[in-house]
This record gives sequence, structure tokens and C-alpha cells, in this order.
Amino acid sequence: MKFLKSAVLGLALLCSALVASAAGMSNFLENELSDHVMRARAYSPAATRCVALYTAAPSDTGGGTEATYTGYARGQLDASATNWKGTGGETTAADSAGTGGTVSNNAIITVGAAATSGPQVVTHFGVLDACSGGNLLFWAALTASKTINNGDPAPTFAVDALTIQTDN
Repeated sequence: MKFLKSAVLGLALLCSALVASAAGMSNFLENELSDHVMRARAYSPAATRCVALYTAAPSDTGGGTEATYTGYARGQLDASATNWKGTGGETTAADSAGTGGTVSNNAIITVGAAATSGPQVVTHFGVLDACSGGNLLFWAALTASKTINNGDPAPTFAVDALTIQTDN
């Protein structure tokens, strides 16, 4: 019995560590996926994917402070096999065959238009299921903060510049 209690405690600690390692995935998406995969609950994700820029970090619960410079709008790159590379780099409708759990954008993502106000420093990005409102799905810090100045062109993410990893 003592062995069983230790095994259950070890399993609980292991599961807690795995959940903690998924930082960057919102509670909304974690709950939807958990319910869908383990509880046979329906989950029909929206096809819309929009990239937001933040001046203060979002978290698993959402929040953060989204950019507000004039010209800002979320960049849209909807969910599809041609817009997002699979975990093995697939760019067709074939199922992902990679082992690292990482997908990346397969097209340039343009965020809004040229800035007509500023400066504003953006530090994080988020992927949401709508271009206005919506649910935060993933978030992370940018590799480097970016100051958006009046007259700057619209920020872009080059192909493969935005990666989402679900296997940590």
C-alpha cells in the first residue's frame, strides 16, 4: 500500500510538472483540449488565427496590454495546412510527422499598417481565435523587444519566425 501511495504521489508530481512546462498555452486552450481528448467533449476551434502584439505580458489566464499605436491591428493567418507548417515541416494536408511538437507560420504575418503614432515598445505576442476580442490560445515573449515609432512600416513575422511548441 505504501508503494501504491508513493507511485500515485509520483504520478501526480509528474503530471503537475508536465502542465507547468506548457507555459505559453492559455488556460482556455488547455481546458478545451483536455476536455476534448480526455472527456470526449466537443471542441470545434474557430478557423481564425490572429497575432496580437503586447506591451505588457499576457499570461495563461489572458490579460496583458495589447498595443495601441495608430495603425495597429492584429495580423491574421488563419488555421490551415498551407498557412502553418506541420511539426515535421509539412506544408500540405498531410498529418504532422515531427517529434518536437513545433509548428511555424508558412506565410508572412503583417500586423496592422504603418504606424502613425509612437513610440510604443512591444514585448510579447499572442495568438487568438479572433481579430477582435476572442480567446487567447498561445503567448510568449518576442525574441527581442521592438520599439514602434511614428512612420515605421507595419511589423511583420517572416516565414518560420513565429513558432508554437506544444511539446516541452
